[in-house]
Amino acid sequence: MRIITSHLNADFDSLASMIAAQKLYPDALLIFPGSQEKNVREFISQTLLYRYEFQKAKNIDLTRVETLIVVDTRSSERIGHLAACLANPGIKVHLYDHHPATAGDMRGDLEITRDVGSTTTILIDELKKRDIGISGEEATILGLGIYEDTGSLTHLTTTPDDLIAAAWLLEKGAKLDIIAQFITYDLTSTQVELLHSLMKTAIQYTIQGIPIVVVTLSLPTYVDDFAMIARRFMHMENLDTLFALISMADRIYLIARSRIAEVNVGIIARDLGGGGHATAASATLRDMTLTEAQEKLIHILHRHVLPQPIAREMMSKPAITIPADTTIAEANEILTRYSITAMPVLSPLVIAEADKTPPPRSILGFISRMVVEKAIHHDLGNLPVSAYMTSDIATLPPDATLADIQELIIEHRQRLIPIVDNGVLQGIITRTDLLNRLVNDPAHLPKNLLHESEHPSLERNRNLNTIIIECLNKPMIELLQKIGLAADELQFNAFAVGGFVRDLLLKKNNLDLDIVIEGDGIQFAKNLARKLQGRIKTHERFGTAMIMLPDGTKIDVATARLEYYEYPAALPTVELSSIKLDLYRRDFTINAMAIQLNPEHFGTLIDFFNCQNDLNQRSIKVLHNLSFVEDPSRIFRAIRFEARMAFEIAPHTRRLMHNAVSMQLFGKTDDPRFFSELKQILSEEDPVPAIRRLAEFNLFPFLWPELKPHLKVDRRFLHILHQAQRAISWFRLLYLDEPCHNWMVYLLAIMSRSPDEVLTAFCSRFQIPQKIADRLIWQKTHAEKTANLLSRREIIANSEIYWLLKELSIEGLLYLMALARKNQVKKAASNYVTALRYIRTDLTGDDLMALGYRPGPEFKMILNDLLDARLDDRVHNREEEIALLHRTYPPDSLAAAGPHA
Repeated sequence: MRIITSHLNADFDSLASMIAAQKLYPDALLIFPGSQEKNVREFISQTLLYRYEFQKAKNIDLTRVETLIVVDTRSSERIGHLAACLANPGIKVHLYDHHPATAGDMRGDLEITRDVGSTTTILIDELKKRDIGISGEEATILGLGIYEDTGSLTHLTTTPDDLIAAAWLLEKGAKLDIIAQFITYDLTSTQVELLHSLMKTAIQYTIQGIPIVVVTLSLPTYVDDFAMIARRFMHMENLDTLFALISMADRIYLIARSRIAEVNVGIIARDLGGGGHATAASATLRDMTLTEAQEKLIHILHRHVLPQPIAREMMSKPAITIPADTTIAEANEILTRYSITAMPVLSPLVIAEADKTPPPRSILGFISRMVVEKAIHHDLGNLPVSAYMTSDIATLPPDATLADIQELIIEHRQRLIPIVDNGVLQGIITRTDLLNRLVNDPAHLPKNLLHESEHPSLERNRNLNTIIIECLNKPMIELLQKIGLAADELQFNAFAVGGFVRDLLLKKNNLDLDIVIEGDGIQFAKNLARKLQGRIKTHERFGTAMIMLPDGTKIDVATARLEYYEYPAALPTVELSSIKLDLYRRDFTINAMAIQLNPEHFGTLIDFFNCQNDLNQRSIKVLHNLSFVEDPSRIFRAIRFEARMAFEIAPHTRRLMHNAVSMQLFGKTDDPRFFSELKQILSEEDPVPAIRRLAEFNLFPFLWPELKPHLKVDRRFLHILHQAQRAISWFRLLYLDEPCHNWMVYLLAIMSRSPDEVLTAFCSRFQIPQKIADRLIWQKTHAEKTANLLSRREIIANSEIYWLLKELSIEGLLYLMALARKNQVKKAASNYVTALRYIRTDLTGDDLMALGYRPGPEFKMILNDLLDARLDDRVHNREEEIALLHRTYPPDSLAAAGPHA
């Protein structure tokens, strides 16, 4: 049995989607999980009662359901008792929905979900793809679904796809007069009375500068279709937002509507246990009074309503400036160094007399890259920037509004705006800053047609305390709080950054804590180490420190810094910076977020570059186009992240990677970062996908130039890697308290078809410490020789296995197992790892002396012979060892040669 259903209290989008779905699944039954909205019931009774066979849920044997098709919702809680089908063995679930994803959503064998105005639009696309025709009557029904959920194509969530779908329905014969009849309603006398009652209770709150209207009403019995009354009230009063709390039949119902993006009612309703869109949502509240519900709603509004942006929040700081007497050629170097297109020009620096404060430097204008490049083209590079700067420049204070900023940049076409407080430059706002704000906060665009999920930056400064409490243990939370308090004491800002933030948003454990300080990172680290009784190691050049706490926790502390590169693939030059510029220098957007730890802003997410969007889309993107030119090792990192997290490298980033490889930037520096990244790839649980990617990007010639003629990802190459992986997995399952460096095993496996000289050259090129290089080469040579010897022996004693394998490390032993083509070799190695290497004799040197033997070099020979007997199961206890000792080495015959003499 296959059934098609939707959510409780079904609306026209539910009805239309179900009917469209039956065109895709002709044999499926139509079942409403519960009631329908009043207008939907009327439409069914007047038009569809005998045309579609809607089954009653209570008449269905749910245990027989093999396929569950759910439209217009993904929440199992919203399909009533039909959710019991989900427990059926082998049940298949197909989902069609346009609502934003939420925690606890059902997962389907087929999921077709998109951010459009209605689910009907999604199903129309499926009908068109499969060339399934519809009648004029069916087109009208589907039109009801689109027109209701998009407010007749006027809601903010309406997309071009909805308009295209509606046009297709009109082509198929949809009747707009019928749609208008059921979408436009006249109020009854009872509804008019309820509308007047609502108007009397209306209270306007101003939250974050935005007027929000809340109405409350208590009714003794349930009144159907109250959403229509609330909508009429909103239209009559021309409200941008409305929250209606209606107490009916022992429950409180929330109806929420919004016309502006600062108030996302879908998020607010979800916080109350409901759901919906950015513009229309609802929730049902239980076990509270109407007053309690109103207080809870107001509290949530204060948390979710977005503040109006002001200059202080938008500006980039510190501002990169230039004195007026700087030459145009020098200005060109600065613009290139910081990757900017314009910068303010300040009055020349004046050296103050003793005991006098130098006067503040005034802003004279700004200079742009275009002007600088043209001046240099005309051989004017030796002139001061004051000669060709734009001097007509207006400034704004830190509390300037978005309207003030728009007026200067858009209407007056000013390239950048200096933000000045009491005559001191605080930062600048560029055209890019304004564009990012307008794109990321669609409320400020004149006609936004984008769905809420396309704008995660609406929550770019959201608080993550709930996620922190959910995902981190108490000691880690307390540590973060102590870091914030320590920063406050020094009047610094402290941020957790990088992978820690990324994995927290993904709800994964990551105990690698990286802290960035706006201030002196080393001073902060010394102060924090003293408070936490930890050890500290500093690196003055980069302003970094590492703190080791008594419990083994490691904290990496860095000063917020800007890195620039003198030439491609150079090591970076470092300057102090702000958290924004520090994040901009990072490798990928998914690692360019921060969480502030100072008490006043604890848990606040800092996301300047729409990083959440890329994280949600599981996409790896660089922050700027020269990222791989400046640091080619980031290519290895991108490949590692893609394989480890099952993300995908974005197409533009892939193109930049290919460009960097074709430029042959590798090998231009002895930078050890290349091997560090390769080592991390080979340390992954399954490095094979990443190794395949290295080959796809033609990186093998850079890593192993000596192997270029024959090293490729062929069947033989993959076989040795998979054998190494199996050996490592086998060792891991032994749960031994013994470290194993997986990267060594995989590196040896990659080098298995090459002479030792190739491995020696590899270690030299990547500056691998000599001790480790010697160990790798010896393990490779000895493991390969031993594998050949063991493969030629049909029968071999345990004692021989022991002495052959004794000098091999765990990495060498696992490499030997990967090399082995015969099971007897693998068995010998596994026997040694799990048993033989732990076998010891009961007798010791002290015992030999107690038995009358004189100490000497013969002791080692005797003990080795006893160990052989123990390994080969010829003796089993102390008494048998003594007996063997007396038979083989009488005290007066030690001069005779034994087996190991």
